[in-house]
Amino acid sequence: MEGILSIQSHVTYGHVGNSAAVFPLQRLGFEVWPVMTVLFSNHTGYGAFRGRPVCADWQREILAGLEERGALARTRAVLSGYLGDPATAEVVVEAVERVRRHRPDAVYACDPVIGDDGRGVFVRPGIPELLRERIVPLATIVKPNRFELSALSGIEVRTLAEAMEAARAVRARGPKLVVVTSLALPDHEDQLGMLADTAEGSWVVWTPRLPVTLSGTGDVFAALLLGEWLVTGDAQASLARTASALYALVETTWRAGSRELLLIAAQGAIVEPPHLFRPTRLR
Repeated sequence: MEGILSIQSHVTYGHVGNSAAVFPLQRLGFEVWPVMTVLFSNHTGYGAFRGRPVCADWQREILAGLEERGALARTRAVLSGYLGDPATAEVVVEAVERVRRHRPDAVYACDPVIGDDGRGVFVRPGIPELLRERIVPLATIVKPNRFELSALSGIEVRTLAEAMEAARAVRARGPKLVVVTSLALPDHEDQLGMLADTAEGSWVVWTPRLPVTLSGTGDVFAALLLGEWLVTGDAQASLARTASALYALVETTWRAGSRELLLIAAQGAIVEPPHLFRPTRLR
């Protein structure tokens, strides 16, 4: 039995981190082994929450137990998102290296959470540098938003051409696939763009911009992108299906007036989106 090792935060109420990533991957047919980096009652966007981070030594204990069960040798891919603490970043590096000692071809998908437009950087000092210098070079897939792409590449991204240049700069560090989300550009005021860049080509897909801001959308996107890539190995197809599934989820949530992603209600659309948005090839 093969699986995906997902190292992320966990909330009991709502859907962010592993609470947003595990179920979509399971619906796509994957076994998932979650390792928690924090245990919170709810995401921090509420302004109040209960719980605490999981210390790095506990995370290492869980990984050691998984290795003793033979799970790391059967890990097809590692997925990571919000790290919370530099010590957790070191655990992620160790986990990827341990998995690849068993399976050198294992995929590592990194959602390099640093910050976003409007909020700026919201991770602890040291994490952006660790992402740039140690984690991104290990990754097969990197999924930054526009803000994070600028932080990782050193290129201010204001146009699609600059996004392509910055994605190539990140890809030059080692990843095979860079997918940029949340491209809100002046010449597409009513749309959000998602850009996929590989050595073989670049594609962009546009979806309507809905008047809602939700926590956890990036976590769902990263999980679905990894799942689609493992199934198809095709950047264009993975981009199309992931963007379409996420749009269906956000639209369902928005129409219901929910503050939390309606993963359960929209699970059918996640697996089989009702409308497929077609990417345009850029090069």
